[in-house]
Amino acid sequence: MAENLTQIYLYTRYERFWHWFQAAMIVVLLITGFEVHGLFRLVGFDLAVRVHNFVGIAWLIAFAFFVFWVFTTGEWRQYVPTTQKMFAVVRYYAYGIFRGEAHPVPKRKDAKHNPLQRLVYLMLAATLLPVQMFSGFLYWGYNSWADWGLDWLSLEVLALVHMAGAFSILVFLVTHVYMTTTGHSIFAHTRAMITGWEGIEEGEVQDWERPVKPTCET
Repeated sequence: MAENLTQIYLYTRYERFWHWFQAAMIVVLLITGFEVHGLFRLVGFDLAVRVHNFVGIAWLIAFAFFVFWVFTTGEWRQYVPTTQKMFAVVRYYAYGIFRGEAHPVPKRKDAKHNPLQRLVYLMLAATLLPVQMFSGFLYWGYNSWADWGLDWLSLEVLALVHMAGAFSILVFLVTHVYMTTTGHSIFAHTRAMITGWEGIEEGEVQDWERPVKPTCET
């Protein structure tokens, strides 16, 4: 099958950097966060807290730059949800992929995410990650709650929200790693996120929705 692939430059340098940088930060945050909550012992409570706080603040700052990049380059259009071919994509992942069927929504430079990915990534970037970052920031500033006028907050509830968010992100991470193995080869999607070049099978390049405005190269 690889002989019939057309290579297209799909992911910019910044997208690839952000993907791996954020993945590394999330893994570190999950490991240190779960250790802080006593699920296991790896580096010790004190060091886990310091590393978790430092990486958490770094993630917050980096995410702000990502949001700025998304809106200034027009890449926000990649996350606009659509119901077009949504059922076909769900059917493919639930049934068609195990029968060797072609993906119903081939990737394009101006449409990198299929309808299901758009919905999931939008919910992740606009809901789950902000809630996790905000709850983590409040957790970090616990000793300043009185000064901020937030002494009415419950630390137990905040901890529960933050931990629930962590497990949700873990579920997404595991699912995401699995989905990276569903390309034309087991490492095809991973290789694309390293090199930027994605292999599209001949005949797959087609418009599945009205094309969106081309985005800027970074």
